[in-house]
This record gives sequence, structure tokens and C-alpha cells, in this order.
Amino acid sequence: MFGKDDFLTPEGARNISPVVLAFVGDAVYSLYVRERLVKGTDYKTGTLQKLASQKVSARGQSELAERMLPLLTDEEADVYRRGRNAHKAARSKNASVGEYNRSTGFEALLGYLYLTGRYERIEFLIKE
Repeated sequence: MFGKDDFLTPEGARNISPVVLAFVGDAVYSLYVRERLVKGTDYKTGTLQKLASQKVSARGQSELAERMLPLLTDEEADVYRRGRNAHKAARSKNASVGEYNRSTGFEALLGYLYLTGRYERIEFLIKE
């Protein structure tokens, strides 16, 4: 699952639907946020869930995406745009269409980076 031989090539990852990349990226970001909260606080699970939900929301991800955009390479910006512009079956109840689209682009980029084994790049881009 996490082995070096399991990485996709950039070409292989680009052949995956941006919505599927976002599906993976959502899990990657959720785990990152939860891990940071657990390591950095002593809260009970209810509080941890509330704090994680604020960050792993369309609005929170959209804000992080906006700060991250100037740091992206051309390749990363292309993946982000594909995710942002992808047709999604669902809409967010608690965010604007723009925030939801930006968050999907953010998640697609994280999914792409994860599947291609670029963990250090993920850490660099989402570290607060």
C-alpha cells in the first residue's frame, strides 16, 4: 500500500478522473489533519471531530488552496485546475459553488501527489 513500487507514474495518475483523485485526496487531507490534532492536543474525540471538520470542509480547503496556488508547479496547477473544473455529482450544503470547486481541485492535487509518491511535497504544501 505504501511501498515504493506501488506509486503511479505521473502519466498514469493523470489518466485517473479528477473526481477520483479528489476522493483519494480527501482521505489524505483528513488523515493529515486528524494526525496533527491528535499529536498536538489532548482533546476528547468529540472536540477532535469538531476541529477536524472545520479544516476538512469545502470552505477550509478552499482557503488553503488559495494560499497554496502561488507555490504550485505548472504540472500541479494543471491537476488542480482539472479537479476544480471537473463535473461533480454533488454540491456542498455549507459552501459556495466556488469554494466547493476550489476544494475539489485541492483534493485532486493531493490525490495526485499521494498516488505518485510525492509525500514530502504534500507536507510542504499543506503545512500550516
